[in-house]
Amino acid sequence: QVQLVESGGGLVQAGGSLGLSCAASGSIFSINAMGWYRQAPGKQRELVATIATSGSTNYADSVKGRFSIATDSAPYTVHLRMDSLKPEDTAVYYCAADATTGRGSYTYWGQGTQVTVSS
Repeated sequence: QVQLVESGGGLVQAGGSLGLSCAASGSIFSINAMGWYRQAPGKQRELVATIATSGSTNYADSVKGRFSIATDSAPYTVHLRMDSLKPEDTAVYYCAADATTGRGSYTYWGQGTQVTVSS
């Protein structure tokens, strides 16, 4: 079993910045990639940014140049720096991890954290 614990988020004015963090724990053999997805009311969940263990990153076009994803020295931890936030960035942000455990390889999800950008 893998648990993802998210932190950060909240309310910010347009043009402001926020940071999200996510830490994975459990009986993990390895993690191939971690990332962030978001879901706005009435919309489907969409990719925001991902980072592979190789360090390669992938961003949604809508956040390129404004958001930055990174890991740090703590194992299985990923951060999302969000700058120049826009009202359309308002959504619940979910951390995801492609992890391998004794049960196989699956994608695990966090509970989600609300990000609200006021105009």
